[in-house]
Amino acid sequence: MQLTVKLFAYFRDNRFVAEVKEYQQGITVGEIIEILEINPSDVGITMLNSKHCRAEAQPAEGDILAIFPVIGGG
Repeated sequence: MQLTVKLFAYFRDNRFVAEVKEYQQGITVGEIIEILEINPSDVGITMLNSKHCRAEAQPAEGDILAIFPVIGGG
């Protein structure tokens, strides 16, 4: 199934901004994060179709997954 994955902030470094990619049916958001070699502890927010989701969520064909890092400030 095809999904659009959008990365934000430093997750884009040496990766991409947005990419339409083929993933296996039943894959979870957490598994996509692992495939992208993003440390799960660095992930602050994940969203499917502009709605907050958990790592256990399973995207469907045509969904848009956005992955945001934890934001630090001072």
